Amino acid sequence: MGFHTYPVERAPGLEEPSRYRYLSREELLSTLDLRGDEQVVDLGSGTGFYTDDVAPFARRIHAVDLQAEMHERYREKGVPGNVTLVTADVAALPLPDGAFDAAMTTMTYHEFQSPDALAEVRRVLRSGGRFVVADWSAAGTGEDGPPTDERYDLATARDQLRTAGFSIERADERPETFLLVAR
Repeated sequence: MGFHTYPVERAPGLEEPSRYRYLSREELLSTLDLRGDEQVVDLGSGTGFYTDDVAPFARRIHAVDLQAEMHERYREKGVPGNVTLVTADVAALPLPDGAFDAAMTTMTYHEFQSPDALAEVRRVLRSGGRFVVADWSAAGTGEDGPPTDERYDLATARDQLRTAGFSIERADERPETFLLVAR
């Protein structure tokens, strides 16, 4: 699979409430299981659609995106005070070891997944930290999201996380997407 980024000219579509059809705010929050004092890293945060949903429930969120243009769009929209924007590749996070209670990626795992990226996620998570992955499934129809040949299926993504040293707590295949919760 080739690495790619989301086309910036399509960024307004990242703010569409129809995205909740594939991952609701409530489901994301329940899988993160936040108490309000956590440090969270959002990998592939884009314009901050899901970051904004999580921000009221975390002490601090680092919104990581490879594209500075996505952060510019997020700034135009308004960034919550507890959100820090980080322009970086997930495979080279400029973040301290063990600093985060949780990491999340919503519909972007297929864009950055690599052994190096998963090693970085493990490095920045504290021991026992939670990693929530919601992404487009290769088992989907491809009517929404990226082409199916740019996606992973649930079993492959689960195996990738296990190989990277994560233990899987939840693995759900749904129409078009999958959801993994790992530690």
